[in-house]
Amino acid sequence: METPTSGNTWIGLSAEPLPVNEANQWASDPSTGAIVSFNGIARNHSDGRDNVTVLEYEAYEEQVAPRLHAIAENARVQWPEIVKIVMIHRIGKVEIGDSAVVIAVSSPHRGHAFEAARFCIDTLKSTVPIWKREIWESGESWGLEPQHIKEIEELHDEGEVRL
Repeated sequence: METPTSGNTWIGLSAEPLPVNEANQWASDPSTGAIVSFNGIARNHSDGRDNVTVLEYEAYEEQVAPRLHAIAENARVQWPEIVKIVMIHRIGKVEIGDSAVVIAVSSPHRGHAFEAARFCIDTLKSTVPIWKREIWESGESWGLEPQHIKEIEELHDEGEVRL
């Protein structure tokens, strides 16, 4: 995955290990005083699932980029001070301990960067069609129940996010 050479938003899917350090470096800008990053790591357990050995992600790829761009646009409306946003998610098999998702947000002040980064990961989890398969010692599943993908506006209407 190549680092963008222009623009202020870096989004994508990757079947390769995520460029966590590069994402933080790319988010840096002389006008910013804060970069908040979230690095979601594949762990070896889940609710009721001990000894998870495999995580695999699948995405409706044609819908991912437009939805990630919409999240970034909504974040910029709420926190106009934001300078750069990174949202990259893994697809395919992810080893335990590897990064599954990276979010980085830069802003002149830490409060806006924290709030926007939290908005980006929470909204990504609710609105972007990416599914996780887990294999553990006594079974496997693509999730306990089907994930209902919502539109960003639905989250606002339900009071889950502010717009």
